[in-house]
Amino acid sequence: MARFVRCAALGAAAALLVAGCSSGSSSDDKSGDETSAAASPSSGSSGTTAALPSSLTGQKLDWGRCKATSDSPAPGNDWQCATLKVPLDWSKPEGGTIGLALIREKARGGKRIGSLVFNFGGPGGSGVSMMPSYAATVSQLRERYDLVSWDPRGVAASEGVRCRSDKAIQATEDVDATPDTPAEEKAYFQDSADFGKGCEKAAGKLMAHVSTTDTARDMDLMRQVLGDAKMHYFGISYGTELGGVYAHLFPKNVGRLILDAVVDPSADTVGHAENQTKGFQRALDDYLQSTGQDPEQGTQKIANLVKRLDANPLPTSSGRKLTQTLALTGIVLPLYSKAGWPTLTSALKSAEQGDGSELLALADGYNERSASGHYGTTTHSQRVISCLDDKQRPTAEETKKLLPAFEKISPVFGDFLGWDTAGWCHDWPVAGQYDTPQVSAPGAAPILVVGNTGDPATPYEGARKMADELGKGVGVELTWKGEGHGAYGSGSDCVDSTVNAYLLNGTVPRDGKVCAQ
Repeated sequence: MARFVRCAALGAAAALLVAGCSSGSSSDDKSGDETSAAASPSSGSSGTTAALPSSLTGQKLDWGRCKATSDSPAPGNDWQCATLKVPLDWSKPEGGTIGLALIREKARGGKRIGSLVFNFGGPGGSGVSMMPSYAATVSQLRERYDLVSWDPRGVAASEGVRCRSDKAIQATEDVDATPDTPAEEKAYFQDSADFGKGCEKAAGKLMAHVSTTDTARDMDLMRQVLGDAKMHYFGISYGTELGGVYAHLFPKNVGRLILDAVVDPSADTVGHAENQTKGFQRALDDYLQSTGQDPEQGTQKIANLVKRLDANPLPTSSGRKLTQTLALTGIVLPLYSKAGWPTLTSALKSAEQGDGSELLALADGYNERSASGHYGTTTHSQRVISCLDDKQRPTAEETKKLLPAFEKISPVFGDFLGWDTAGWCHDWPVAGQYDTPQVSAPGAAPILVVGNTGDPATPYEGARKMADELGKGVGVELTWKGEGHGAYGSGSDCVDSTVNAYLLNGTVPRDGKVCAQ
């Protein structure tokens, strides 16, 4: 079972699969126009970091050549890697530490502003792997910023968690994520419980210390060690939630923050599932219209295909079967990027003709499965982090009452995302921390919040919710009438120039600015 990840990297994955198969106003903010020494440890709004030991705040990063990993090759010589020590338990900063893997490329031009820290989403996405491939998208920004990213705690090279072996993952492909019988329901929840036990065994003490709040505190220590008086940050997808939590904890340390593809901070577990059901159906409607189909009729045709697969999985060229769950996953991936739409057309046509190979390839791309059968760990880390964050634990009976509403929103995705509310954190070994994250940031500098009307994974309504919850004078919304997950670097000169002006010059656009497609 895999939740639909709120991760910008999936948009890039969709594009790779295709290859392979109104004026703003000026701000007086001068906080980041020149490199500045690290500020003294700030208490933010929480007071937690006031007593950090000098062994943490005074550490010197040993930047060196980046090495290849099992999931990605070594980047070019312009990139450097290092390890940052952070407390395992932020309530005991004098206690044991863990290492966070960092990557950077130093600013190429003059008049350096400072570090620009990126989180690409998930939770669970590897910034160390993603940053080099994203650098071309932010080529103007790399002239005046050091481009910096990292693997958050519990992710990839930073104490990454692998909850299940490759063999065990493939063995669970037949588990029905939309159970229709008592036997299927039992297997579904047993699989969830077993996954949680595997995570607990793999993560150990770390299991209770990988929350978004923990990572936000890591970010502020990172800011100090990097030598920046203010945090300049580019958060995408889940990275927007992380950015909002950071701003809430450390409002006085906020420099220039971009939040793109925004997670709705007012939504709880069920609310997020509802939002994604609406978002993916909206993207599916747009895709169907682009092919000349009536969205309602086209949706029903796909829903009928998915329903047939529930009882009769399709054969594929690999010898594996395309199950209903794998088909849904395969349909989701190309909806993350408009560039993936032609691939979806081909895959659906092949499936209708009895061959599930193309949809299976798309599902494998989403699940980070290589040709050799090796799976990545993004969804492992995502589950460990999100289940520590999310307090809400809907039961099977509560979920069944929700299903009709989910199915009405989307005959294709409703069942899957409805059942996910109960299955994702079922019988999880640690309790969740909150219903919704705190992101209010009174006193923070203006934060630019970017929403995309065609975003499937983080529907654009979340951008306004985030701007409002950040607070008056803090959250500034920019809307793009486009398609895909995320707006910056997606083809809009209006979006790119507005974001660049904000990050490079401190120019804050008017709240509510709209960029047409």
